[in-house]
Amino acid sequence: MAVTLDQTIAQKQHTFMSRLLGSQTFWVVIAVILACLFLSFATDAFATQKNLYNITRNITFVAIVALGMTFVIITGGIDLSVGSVLCLCSMVLAVTMHAGYGIEVGILATILTALVIGAFNGILIAYLGFPPFVVTLGMLSIARSLAMVASNNTVVFQFGPDHDKLLALGGGAWVFGIANPVLYMILLALITGFTLRWTKFGRHILAIGGNEHAATLTGVPVKQIKVAVYMISALSAGIAGIIETGWLGAVTTNIGTGMELQVIAATVIGGANLAGGVGTAFGAIVGAALIEVIRNSLGLLGINAFWQGTFIGGAILLAVLFDRIRNFRRSD
Repeated sequence: MAVTLDQTIAQKQHTFMSRLLGSQTFWVVIAVILACLFLSFATDAFATQKNLYNITRNITFVAIVALGMTFVIITGGIDLSVGSVLCLCSMVLAVTMHAGYGIEVGILATILTALVIGAFNGILIAYLGFPPFVVTLGMLSIARSLAMVASNNTVVFQFGPDHDKLLALGGGAWVFGIANPVLYMILLALITGFTLRWTKFGRHILAIGGNEHAATLTGVPVKQIKVAVYMISALSAGIAGIIETGWLGAVTTNIGTGMELQVIAATVIGGANLAGGVGTAFGAIVGAALIEVIRNSLGLLGINAFWQGTFIGGAILLAVLFDRIRNFRRSD
């Protein structure tokens, strides 16, 4: 039977709409928009320039780490150490600059610290067969302990001769009044999206998450890529640590506490599958946006902040439920 041009176009449009409506990320975007509209009418403070500026800036710290976590989760892994790695990297930067070294040396030391931690995690997981949960849970404790040792568990708020440069790096707004952290997030999201969509490395990551055994048989260097994704995850935490240090203007050993939950939540809510094989950069940012809107709304609506964990946990469960329903429909 011949198929007309109109039928072909209609079929493509139907397929696009089906994919869109079946996309978890799409519904999270709708949820963020509806929440913002509701809060704009329900409160006088939400839609103010100051509050929106703070929201967009606060989103970036979780979102940047979530971009790195996306690589790990796509491979079917998990990284529970990101909050502590952020703390250690922030402390390395602060202590190095406090000792009189320039910002370039501080950033280099921070990045090297993150890469070493990521490589350590990746080698134990990929080459020695340790479970990712166990390795990164152990690193969660180790990294925060090292941060306490490095600073003698004190607050560091003087960053040497380049003190002002660091504050401008994290707290400035160099382009059209947009907070610098937001610009960094956009740039890193574009790099992440391009890597996952258009590079061989990205295709290999998706292949490992889809079927690791099949990926191995087709010649994908599974072990090396696993090490690389844990290095990327730690690096993203290190970058977020640099930015957050400049934004806060001080570093304590409590920075990043509990951040791993928010990062994993943002990634999963944004559409990544904990079983592996699925995840996007845009989804990570949208998930982080929803979490921040929830956090911000609690205070504006006069709700006890202790409910934050309940809302975030509920959002994770809903995201997983959505994914399960979608898989059941595909199997039918």
